[in-house]
Amino acid sequence: MLSRPKSAIAKAARVFATLSLAAAVALAGTLNAFAQNVPVIRDAEIEALVRDYARPIFKAAGLANDGIDIVLVNDRSFNAFVTGRRMFINTGALMAAETPNEIIGVIAHEAGHIAGGHQQKLREQLERAKTMAIIATLLGAGAIVAGATTNNRGLAGAGMGVAAGGGEMAQRSILAYQRGEEVTADRSAITYLNATGQSGMGMLKTFARFQSALSLSGTQIDPYRISHPMPQERIANLEVLVKQSPYIDKVDPPALQQRHDMMRVKIAAYMEGQAALSRLVRKMPGSLAAQYGDAQVTYLYGNLGAALTKTNALIKTQPKNPYFQELRGDILMKANKPKDAAEAYAKAVSLDPARSGLLPVSYGQALMAVGTPDSLKKAVAQINNGLGRDKENADGYRYLAQAYGELGNVTSAELATAEGHFYSGNYKDAKIFAMRAQKTLKRGEPDWLRAQDIINYTPPGKI
Repeated sequence: MLSRPKSAIAKAARVFATLSLAAAVALAGTLNAFAQNVPVIRDAEIEALVRDYARPIFKAAGLANDGIDIVLVNDRSFNAFVTGRRMFINTGALMAAETPNEIIGVIAHEAGHIAGGHQQKLREQLERAKTMAIIATLLGAGAIVAGATTNNRGLAGAGMGVAAGGGEMAQRSILAYQRGEEVTADRSAITYLNATGQSGMGMLKTFARFQSALSLSGTQIDPYRISHPMPQERIANLEVLVKQSPYIDKVDPPALQQRHDMMRVKIAAYMEGQAALSRLVRKMPGSLAAQYGDAQVTYLYGNLGAALTKTNALIKTQPKNPYFQELRGDILMKANKPKDAAEAYAKAVSLDPARSGLLPVSYGQALMAVGTPDSLKKAVAQINNGLGRDKENADGYRYLAQAYGELGNVTSAELATAEGHFYSGNYKDAKIFAMRAQKTLKRGEPDWLRAQDIINYTPPGKI
């Protein structure tokens, strides 16, 4: 007699499970980015440029001292998102944006989410939505049971509708809240752009791009079932504010635009291939960026001697550009000339105003390839220098472990291996190597304590 109500209750429970899944998907980009195996890429030049874009925006948003990291994601889509104190930007967004102002607008929008505490507020809304769904499920289940007990099919059917409708209402409530946050972040972005004397036209151009893509796809979208306002709505909301700004016609400085173009050709060459680079440089014929792209694609797909000649010409044009020296080092390493490569990387490190941790690691790799005891000691120093600036560089620890191993320092090699596994998220192997290193370390010394930290570490969400 109670079998039918039980199955109906189970169906209502599945409605709540669907809501929970929707909530999890809504937060996937913000809570567990690393656990989702986000394809992160590293590049000293691009990271330095994007940080230069972000610095005044973060200051205007009151985030200058909050240690916000910007992470590059190898994804062709035009997207960015935040999780905790990290801002993720897709290479697709960097590639598609024709001006710095477009990416600065994206950064300003994401800064609005961080400054507004939107992640925490969304968690609170999810808790409310869960409560709403649970209440609806219980009310519906009660009606189902009552209907079954009195043999009233109408009441039982209504109960099922209440349960399902409660889940739908809770889901729509979350999506409506997220759309409201997006509008708030857009408005905050305009405030930050005005405070830094920059135009909001880049934001309008970005939303126009989304609107065009949506129109071309012919897709019909229910505006109440998405987490962001429709592009046309966002344009309408922002257009008045942008046009009221005294900086509406402000354009990016030529030097910044040049760096932006060089970033785009680098992404095209390394991530998209020769055809993509050719299409891009046709829009900037004769420019330094086009020459840079030509040198890179020659290095990747052509003759190393020709690539070196083209890179040397770039260095003559801008002798203090660290990334031209970095490219020269890359070419010489590929040509099996590690000593010359080490000299190029050394210049790159000395010229780098951003003090990237990546360049000393590359310098250290070249020194390792030289292979003498003295160069190996210098390699350890340089890689440690780089890791001191960029402690989460998992590859850097692997090179460090190799250098220590070649010097016969097994304990330090094992601890460096543990660090590499730790920052790769491979905590099981990290603990194994940390325990091995700790056996020959003096109790209480800094390396012993670091090994103990790795051994004791529990990933978030696990007990």
